[in-house]
Amino acid sequence: MNRTGPVTGLLGGSFNPAHGGHRKITLVALSALALDECWWLVSPGNPLKPRAGMAPLAARVASARRQARRAPIRVTAIERELGTRYTIDSLRALKRRYPRRRFVWIMGADNLAQFHLWRDWRRIAREMPIAVVARPGYDTAAIASPAMAWLRRYRLSASTMKNRHRWSAPALIELRFDPDPRSATDIRLTDPDWASRLSGTAARDAVTHSPIFPDRDPGA
Repeated sequence: MNRTGPVTGLLGGSFNPAHGGHRKITLVALSALALDECWWLVSPGNPLKPRAGMAPLAARVASARRQARRAPIRVTAIERELGTRYTIDSLRALKRRYPRRRFVWIMGADNLAQFHLWRDWRRIAREMPIAVVARPGYDTAAIASPAMAWLRRYRLSASTMKNRHRWSAPALIELRFDPDPRSATDIRLTDPDWASRLSGTAARDAVTHSPIFPDRDPGA
């Protein structure tokens, strides 16, 4: 890679809602990979997740902003502005829009287990390095997944990734730490009204600086 700008981690998801587990894996990746910052890409709509039960985008952004406080994390709904729905399209658009940045895609082992279902997943791996963070209950499925069978040959250590002159893609970096059991599903079960408390919250996108108005929010 010949980019010389900031090294930015990308953590995508519904953040429905965001929680301490998102923050923890991001802080681990920031430290392990010597990232300058991380962007949380709050998805307008995940093609692999049902729309039912998905909180409005503004509420999900607000929950992410709360979790990102006092950390080098920028919360963005830039995919809405880019008009992209699939990860491969979003990553390519981000690289075109920010040509001097170097990006690392961060995902949990639960996503690696189903990564082969994503559109053009091999092309995603060729766009930028992928850092996979351990997640309770998913490691076995991730190791046995078709994506892991293909990515295994591209394994690199986190220490190698810290050398900013030796980056390449595909690259798979496995990050191990004390796993965090928190999940958005559990939060929704125990606190089904969480989004209503944030329904009137207006926010400004931390990357594009565009306002996110609840009354203009089309939802998931």
